[in-house]
This record gives sequence, structure tokens and C-alpha cells, in this order.
Amino acid sequence: MTYRLLALDIDGTLLKTNHKLTKETKEAIEYVRNKGVYVTLATGRTYPSARKVAKALKIEDHELITHDGAFIGSSVEEPMFVRRLDSDRTYQVVDILENYHCHIRLLHEKYALANKIKQKNHLVARMNMGVGDPLFYGVNFVDSLSHHIIDQPITVPKIKAHFWNDIEREDALEELEEAVPGIRLTSSDESSIDITDETVSKARGLQIIGQKLGIGLHEMVAVGSFDNDRDMIAQVGLGVAMGQAPAPLREAADWVTRSNDQNGVGYMVREVFRKQLKVTI
Repeated sequence: MTYRLLALDIDGTLLKTNHKLTKETKEAIEYVRNKGVYVTLATGRTYPSARKVAKALKIEDHELITHDGAFIGSSVEEPMFVRRLDSDRTYQVVDILENYHCHIRLLHEKYALANKIKQKNHLVARMNMGVGDPLFYGVNFVDSLSHHIIDQPITVPKIKAHFWNDIEREDALEELEEAVPGIRLTSSDESSIDITDETVSKARGLQIIGQKLGIGLHEMVAVGSFDNDRDMIAQVGLGVAMGQAPAPLREAADWVTRSNDQNGVGYMVREVFRKQLKVTI
């Protein structure tokens, strides 16, 4: 099989546990691009954060799947696809989440709104949410998100909540599923809930990019490391799970590579693409 597109998750996949992008990984991406393969990112991160990683890989002009598939494009100003949670659902989600001890972020493509955390380790609470995002665009912390968005309604591609208690997370997840229609609930780590419109996913994002490029899902390789990667891994021609991924994701994958701390992306690229001839997009 000839693969024409490679889609990569960022956290837990491209990046090591220390959030570093290694020289070996950069070289692997350059190697596969030299074979004519279109490389994109498929991430839960915001567009500005993902674009920084794309720039390091020299693919910043490519269409990127961000906000778990709710914002897709090669430019923040002229995206090829955006699907937002409307202001009513945004308020419903926030109103429920504020009954739990969690850190909430409303993730627009140009800025974020977040609640202030009432706990001693405030700095850690801030940094546990979406590593990297505060470095790339403004995050406005407010005392009450629900009060703020009543006065200033907002529509966003994604809402993310970070929990410090597993029971509270499960309770919030159950309440959101029952109370708010038209949303998709997933997670990018064991402590989070990620909320988008029900019609978006990384897999749907790959379909949208594929339609533009004339590439079918069967001609794609997708690599991921957590629950929000499951759909795309299950639907592409070759779905790859990272070695440290949870068991359900590894079981859904066609192939399991090494962990992110063992240069799993570089190893996968060498094994999958070394015999493939150059392709034309």
C-alpha cells in the first residue's frame, strides 16, 4: 500500500514526556516529506499552539487539524473549516462544570477565557491545562466564567476542563452527557474532559483535508496516543498507537510503535515508509 498522508498527534506522540521535539523526530518528518507524503498535525491543541510545532517541522503552510477537529486550516484568519459550540451550549457546559472543582478553559482560536483556581498551588493549576497554549496567545482569567459569558456571550471551537479528582471527573462527564445535547466528549489525558460540537473529530478533519487534496482515508497513516485519537486511528489505512498509549487505543490500532520517549514516531516512519517510492500529491 502507498500512503500519501501522515497525520500526527502532538502531545504524547510527536513530543517526549518533557514536551521536547527531538532532532530524530524532525529528521523523520523531513524524510517522509521528501518522499512526497503530505504531513499534517491532528491535535487537541489550539491552532496557535499547533502552528508553533508545525513551524518547527517546516509544515506551517499545511492544513492543520486543531481543537480536536473543530478548527482546520493553514491560517488563523481564513480556516478551511470551523465548527463552534454556540453561546447557549457554551453557557450550559460552563454552568455545569462550575459545580465541580476543575479548571475550565474556553478555547477560541485567538484567545482563551479561564476560571481562576481557588487552591494553594495556583501556578501548577494553571500550567496543568494545555501545556504551551498560554505562551502563544492571551489567556484571560476571570472569577466566574458563567457570569462573564452572560454579559459577553462567546462561541468557541472547544472547551477543556482539567480535574484533580477522578470521581468528580466521572460525575461531570455523566452530567454533561445527560444535560447538554449536540456535544462530543472525549479526553487527551486521564484528568481532562474535552468538549466540542458532536459533528467534529480528528477523523472528520482528515476526511475534510483528504477531500481537498484528493487523498482517501485508506491512503493515510495516523498516529496517536490517547482517547481523542481513537476515531482517526480506526478509520485510516494504517492506524498507529504509541507504545505508552492506553490499552483500548493500542487494541484499536493496526500497529503499535515505540513510546514517545523511545522516538516512536521516528521508528514508525522508518518501518512504514522506507520501501515506499516517492509519491505525487
